[in-house]
Amino acid sequence: MGGTDVTDGWDWRRPGGSGAPAGGPVPGQPPPSAGGGTTSPWWSDALADPWRDPYAPAAVVVPATAPTGAGEPEPVTDPDAPTRPGLRQVVLISLITALLAGSLGSALTYAFLGGGAVSTLGAQAGQAPALAQRKPESLAGVAERVLPSVVTIRVASLGGTSEGSGFVVSTDGHIVTNDHVVADGPGKATVVFNDGSTAAATVVGQDPESDIAVIKVTRSGLTPVQFGDSDALAVGDPVLAMGSPLSLANTVTAGIVSALDRTMQAGEPGGPTRYYAAIQTDAAVNHGNSGGPLVDGAGRVVGVNSTIKSLVADGQEAGNIGLAFAIPINQAKRVTEEIIGTGKARRTVIGASVGGTGATGGGVRLNAVEPAGPAAAAGMRTGDVVLRLDKHPMTDPTDLVALVRKYAPGSVVTVEYRRGSARQNTSVTLAADAK
Repeated sequence: MGGTDVTDGWDWRRPGGSGAPAGGPVPGQPPPSAGGGTTSPWWSDALADPWRDPYAPAAVVVPATAPTGAGEPEPVTDPDAPTRPGLRQVVLISLITALLAGSLGSALTYAFLGGGAVSTLGAQAGQAPALAQRKPESLAGVAERVLPSVVTIRVASLGGTSEGSGFVVSTDGHIVTNDHVVADGPGKATVVFNDGSTAAATVVGQDPESDIAVIKVTRSGLTPVQFGDSDALAVGDPVLAMGSPLSLANTVTAGIVSALDRTMQAGEPGGPTRYYAAIQTDAAVNHGNSGGPLVDGAGRVVGVNSTIKSLVADGQEAGNIGLAFAIPINQAKRVTEEIIGTGKARRTVIGASVGGTGATGGGVRLNAVEPAGPAAAAGMRTGDVVLRLDKHPMTDPTDLVALVRKYAPGSVVTVEYRRGSARQNTSVTLAADAK
């Protein structure tokens, strides 16, 4: 039929020719199979057909496999897709990070400290030195033993509340303090013990001239102090001052005995005049220490802290400058025993009044001698000049009064005096004041 080859039903016309017959294949697309399925397997290798017209279009197609059943295709996980870490992975990663950070820190420490040579601070521990062992005879041991007997005393008055110190002298509650600590009160006080407990106290008795007072609490089982011998002290002996300076309870300061029989006259305006033949110390003492104990190196009370010297003007607050004075305990103990026994203390006298100093050669002149007094009984007269009392030189009237107060009534003292140009010695038996 005209020149058309229809042996296999294909039109082998060159591209760009007229379209294929109706129902025929489309150039460049695989012909449909006889059953309406995929293309003929021959089509995939048409390019390799040696008999193929080189100008005919061709295509290489890999057919897809048709699904075998209905519904959605089975999901396939992409192994390269990012996934969300689980809790176990988070914990594991955190643990590994912490270990790596610790290893890095250790390595840096090792490097900075010289390759592991960590410095050791301090010398090798050995036996503590003697001063650090706090033996009973050490200052720390003495403080530990005495402090339970030291108290703080508070007295309320119209002018406010004053505060001082004191110390227990008997198991049944007697406490020694200064007279000036309780002088302005109503006869009552509050005692604060070393452990912080408190108790009400009443005043048993006072001796303004010796500056000693005794109060008492209703409490048993107290630990009293041990008394020393103030006459056995020597300059340079170590001492401790204990009390509540400036309301700082249980304070301990250390020093030495700076001087003995330091005669002093003290007192507040309008109040009694107090005379001291005192123990001088450089242990720090301030307001509030008054009435507290001065303790020797064996833990025995040798004095009652009473007054200080200061460079401030009258009316200003005084502070420690290393000049503190304590009433000798031999005198304070005697006065305490008399107050507890009778409610008051006797005052020791020589039976003469003193005036100015001697015109020449020093000493203290006697203005008047009582006819029946101790001085008269020892042969002394008005106008005599006392040079020494028990080897203590007299340079001021205060010296004679203060030293006489130190002794107990009945004590015998040696007096060196001058009458005219002659020097004489006599023994005087001191007596108690008739009052």
